[in-house]
Amino acid sequence: MNLYKRRNKANSRFSLSAFIGIFSLFLCSVSYAADPLPSWNDGTAKTAIGEFIAAVTEEGSKDYIEPAERIAVFDHDGTLWVEYPMYTQLLFAFERVKELAPQHPEWKTTQPFKALLEGDMKTVGASGMKGLMEIVVATHSGMTAAEFEMEASRWLATTKHPKFDRLYSDCIYLPQLELLAYLRSSGFKTFIVSGGGIQFMRPISEKNYGIPREQVVGSNAVSEFQIKDGNPVLVRQPKIGFVNDKAGKPVGIYEHIGRRPVLAFGNSDSDMEMIEFTMGGEGRRLGLFVHHTDADREYAYDRESHVGTLDKVLDQADAKGWIVVDMKRDWQTVFPPE
Repeated sequence: MNLYKRRNKANSRFSLSAFIGIFSLFLCSVSYAADPLPSWNDGTAKTAIGEFIAAVTEEGSKDYIEPAERIAVFDHDGTLWVEYPMYTQLLFAFERVKELAPQHPEWKTTQPFKALLEGDMKTVGASGMKGLMEIVVATHSGMTAAEFEMEASRWLATTKHPKFDRLYSDCIYLPQLELLAYLRSSGFKTFIVSGGGIQFMRPISEKNYGIPREQVVGSNAVSEFQIKDGNPVLVRQPKIGFVNDKAGKPVGIYEHIGRRPVLAFGNSDSDMEMIEFTMGGEGRRLGLFVHHTDADREYAYDRESHVGTLDKVLDQADAKGWIVVDMKRDWQTVFPPE
């Protein structure tokens, strides 16, 4: 076969491949237009989301919201990715606790370090996000911001969840990825508002969820500007700066975002204040909670759980107009394909 024929044949293969690719994208776009939430089963939750987005984005509608005010906030642990049987960031910090324990004999009698060293996860979980931040601050102080991010990114890129045998960074919820994309395509700006450490979430927020680093609101350790080896750096101090949990979430939203959200999505009683703050604004609002009910595909836990406790929400949801998303019933798929 001469060079011309070989090139012609290669071009034919390329053209066919390109056509298939473009046609597939066309089919996907048609499918997306027909159903932007294909991993959500038909039901109250999916209908409420669709009706809300349609109402607030239709110009001339009594519920229309200007694009600048279309702020949607999502909790992270248990809302966008797995938090059970223990918060992912705490497991990351646990390795440092074991490594540094010989240098800190006081941890044997100080909570939540004592419980963590003894494997008492229930007590650790009961310490909440404040306890988590105490552990993170104690085990990662003295590091520069860049060093902390590098260590966190390495851990997430190499450590697998024991139940799902997939990287922790891949234990994210496909239905929520679809919802985030749906909101952004409808003119919303999406934020993570979590009790977790802001420096732990930022390195993965864009890759995992399409949420830029600057749109992450979280708890933080105090950082100090220093010159190290002639380089200007930020060094983490052994002090909690702010705990962005429970009543702290509306404060974090006010200080970082500066606008009251019109949609908020959580999964536990710790998210109630964020949902109440969102629903308390004028005009149409939407507040949602993930209810973990699927022991086979993920986990089932609520009122008595040591993490992600969902108790008061279940008692008040109907009266307050909150949507409780039942994972087993409302989600056709939980995780993206590997």
